Amino acid sequence: MTSTLGISRPGAADLLPPTLQTIPEAIGKNIAIARRRTRSRIMAVVKADGYGHGAITVARAAVAAGAEWLGTTDIAEAARLRAAGLTAPILTWLNPSGVDAEAAATGRIDIAVGSVDELEALLAQHSPAALRIHLHLDTGMAREGCPVPEWDALIAGARQGERRGKVRVVGLMGHLPLADQADPEANAPAVSRMRRAGNAARAAELDVPLTHLAATSGTLTDPATHFGMVRLGAGLVGIDPSGTTELHGASRLTAPVVHSATVEAGTPVGYGGTYVTGTSTNLSVLPLGYADGIPREISPDASVEIHGGRHRVVGRVSMDQIVVDTGADHVPLGTTATVFGPPDGVAPTIRDWARWAGTIPHTIVTGIGPRVNRTIA
Repeated sequence: MTSTLGISRPGAADLLPPTLQTIPEAIGKNIAIARRRTRSRIMAVVKADGYGHGAITVARAAVAAGAEWLGTTDIAEAARLRAAGLTAPILTWLNPSGVDAEAAATGRIDIAVGSVDELEALLAQHSPAALRIHLHLDTGMAREGCPVPEWDALIAGARQGERRGKVRVVGLMGHLPLADQADPEANAPAVSRMRRAGNAARAAELDVPLTHLAATSGTLTDPATHFGMVRLGAGLVGIDPSGTTELHGASRLTAPVVHSATVEAGTPVGYGGTYVTGTSTNLSVLPLGYADGIPREISPDASVEIHGGRHRVVGRVSMDQIVVDTGADHVPLGTTATVFGPPDGVAPTIRDWARWAGTIPHTIVTGIGPRVNRTIA
């Protein structure tokens, strides 16, 4: 068994690092598609670092395209947007480390309150101004939000908090558990609960200006879920969980070829030799692995684009590397491979990688690791 190493040997400085490019133009186009589906305000949800695309980059593109609100996981994420100069209203609704009321008020950051305990913890804190809060209600997920039997207590506590000047209720929110089915009948129970919540708030003399329930799937498929605002998250970067709308991919992941070899038939590739070449062929190595977000378990159909053609990923995905079978094409070192890109080209898409990994597109983009360079295309 013999192998022939690639002849081209550029220096390390000549090799561009693995790079995830974010495409603001695509984000703007996706906002435009959502705008054609709804008359409601649009919140651009940029949690998980903008679904892996860079929260500040995505937020700026979305606001420039007409998004009126921004959404994040917690106050720290929201504070980074404020530091970057973004002035749009921001809502945070998970806050796993708790809520710093003073930081929220100072940063003009809205807080979602999903239980009586959360509300009491907020009311116990000092704040330089009344906190803007959204009452987060369980509309069918049993995952977050105030359970139905506790709605009256939460609403009553919020009303008392308003009278004390501690909080100002500016929103009601919930989630759609079945929106990805793109079936209004499946959404109807959550819509009914949301309307019930609005009635309960009005009965308690709460003047709540904004109600929001729908995320990307509901935005694209069911106007009955839109209320006063919709929350576009995955849809910003080209992911439609309902599978009903062709959105614009907002990223491109590339990596250089860092090693090339010509090998004989019968050559085992990678750890465990799970793949063995059937003929003499060329192999190229890319400096990306499962530590960078390439799923370790992928189907034999997984591929990347090199020189305008698709080439299969072979052997096991390593922590730092994948191997690509380029057939008769001996690829020079430094050649750029596109791991995924927008759906209008030869390169695989995020959805392709999700299918090959048996997962959803969200896990592909949010899993891209910190070693991957980020740029704006």
